[in-house]
Amino acid sequence: MAKIKITLTKSTIGAQPKQRKTVQALGLRKMHQTVELDDTPATRGAVAKVSHLVTVSEA
Repeated sequence: MAKIKITLTKSTIGAQPKQRKTVQALGLRKMHQTVELDDTPATRGAVAKVSHLVTVSEA
């Protein structure tokens, strides 16, 4: 299965609580932390909700 790399590039301090939970659910805790996840529709949907906070690249 294809993988994508997701990096938290902006802080969640000013984000809505629902967006903070989404970032946590993706496995991101600190700024500039990168996680590698399977490229599934569920992951893509979560990334779309917080696209202004994260950067996505193909792994």
